[in-house]
Amino acid sequence: MAERAYDLVLRGGTVFDGTGGPGMVADVAVKDGLIAAVGPGFAAGAEEIDATGHIVTPGFVDIHTHYDGQATWGERMTPSSGHGVTTVVMGNCGVGFAPCRPEDHDRLIRLMEGVEDIPFPVLTEGLPWAWESFPDYLDFLAGRAFDVDIGAQLPHAALRVYVMGQRGADREPATEADIAAMAAIAQRAVEAGALGFSTSRTLNHRTSDGQPTPTPNAGEDELTGIALGLAAAGKGVLQLVSDFFPDGVTELAMVRRIVERSGRPLSFSLVQSPKAPDGYKAMLAGLSAAVDAGLPMKAQVCGRPVGVLFGLELTLNPFSQNPVFAELKGRTLSDKVFALSDTDFRARLFAHDEDAKGPFAGSALRAWDNLFPMGSIPDYEPTADQTVAAIAAREGRDPAAVALDALLANDGRGMLYHPFLNYADGSLDPSFAMLSHRDTVPGLSDGGAHVGMICDGSFPTTNLTHWTRDRTRGPTIPLATMIARQTRDTAAAVGLMDRGLIAPGYRADLNVIDYEALRLEAPSVAYDLPAGGRRLVQRAHGYVATIVAGIVTQRDGEPTGALPGRLVRGAQAAPHEAFKAMAAE
Repeated sequence: MAERAYDLVLRGGTVFDGTGGPGMVADVAVKDGLIAAVGPGFAAGAEEIDATGHIVTPGFVDIHTHYDGQATWGERMTPSSGHGVTTVVMGNCGVGFAPCRPEDHDRLIRLMEGVEDIPFPVLTEGLPWAWESFPDYLDFLAGRAFDVDIGAQLPHAALRVYVMGQRGADREPATEADIAAMAAIAQRAVEAGALGFSTSRTLNHRTSDGQPTPTPNAGEDELTGIALGLAAAGKGVLQLVSDFFPDGVTELAMVRRIVERSGRPLSFSLVQSPKAPDGYKAMLAGLSAAVDAGLPMKAQVCGRPVGVLFGLELTLNPFSQNPVFAELKGRTLSDKVFALSDTDFRARLFAHDEDAKGPFAGSALRAWDNLFPMGSIPDYEPTADQTVAAIAAREGRDPAAVALDALLANDGRGMLYHPFLNYADGSLDPSFAMLSHRDTVPGLSDGGAHVGMICDGSFPTTNLTHWTRDRTRGPTIPLATMIARQTRDTAAAVGLMDRGLIAPGYRADLNVIDYEALRLEAPSVAYDLPAGGRRLVQRAHGYVATIVAGIVTQRDGEPTGALPGRLVRGAQAAPHEAFKAMAAE
């Protein structure tokens, strides 16, 4: 039997090629993991997918995830791979597991347990620790197969502890010798294939024993020195998360100086904070000024609230600090539901229903005017009349009782949603402003992290459904624009120029999507982590097929079992023009 001209052909879909241009009906032919041709009338492929009536997009590139642990014990980078994502970048926010000496294993586990809400037993059982240096870590990942491509960044917290030991963990200032050592390791890391270096300057990130991470008050000299290590290698991007509060302008000026001195591209996380609801506007203005001055800077922004989920199976709920609720510790979910449905137990529970104490999570537990029951169809731009407080007022009930009944729904699997960033105005207009800005890219999904509190790995689906189709409370974004934003633009932000476009010679990372049927399910809990650990997951409907390197990895929302994804070592060049022309013939 004669060999087919193509390995795979997608027939008759409306192709949005990632440039931001309008969709066009065309076939897409794939050969040897690359896009071979785009147009009409190709010869039959060894495999064919009828994309008639559907849209065809490049695979989504999610540049802000935390699959650093999951990639060492698992093959499927869920939930991201179920939402059209074909490339993930991990090692963000300065946290990760390499470099690390054996005596510091538990220290880094406690750091990740606190920052990313991944339980200690999960990490202790799951992490094989088959590395010490960052190149060792990359070599380990290079021997594994995944359902997406994976890029890794060198995390500052691990680097600081590796070089400075306890002094680094205690946030002591780095000496000139410390900085030189960190810069040298950073240079070797990107030369070995790290996409870049990441750091955190937010006090929201803490270890499991409540201490700040090693990096928030690292000096400008330290950050500049490490950036110059990347400059010496002539490659690598910088990623930073900061509170940008109370003086975001001064902080951004420091960030700008680091880019000016090193010449390396940098992206920083940007959200609307309730502490300074208009602060993001000044940050966007400062960012634009830096870009206009020729500096390679971007802000990573999110198209929905950064929201915490509360539930009986999750890390927190409005009764977590209630001594009566503490009586249920260690009980099964069904036992909790039985007790919490009992009139006498509820009366005792509500009698001790004093205000919760503590930092962010504690103060949010009883914020009835900013807690929303999470329905079977998630609403990420809810209105004030949907809050627990509003429901209680309408029904003449105690807000605590309304909240508890919401948690008891679906046999105790009900959840409450607390939007704490990007929602100070009670709408997503700030997100629209940030998403639409010239110098931003979509990011901040945190896939693989906050597994008992946040489930934002599904944000690529929200970007398509909410912003291009379903929004009723304000302006929307053209479909072609949003597709370009989370394909070509995100790929380019981290130097992956070989993907994010549907054109000859580019990576055959693709989605076939039933756009009209595309929708999210509500988040749910799965107990599939090492040691039986639980995590939040979220499914989507409407992804007809997801393709990585020319291989179908998902069909109709279900994994095929194929694992064509690999470690991506460093920046990737765009296909050569001559090759593209030859492939198109």
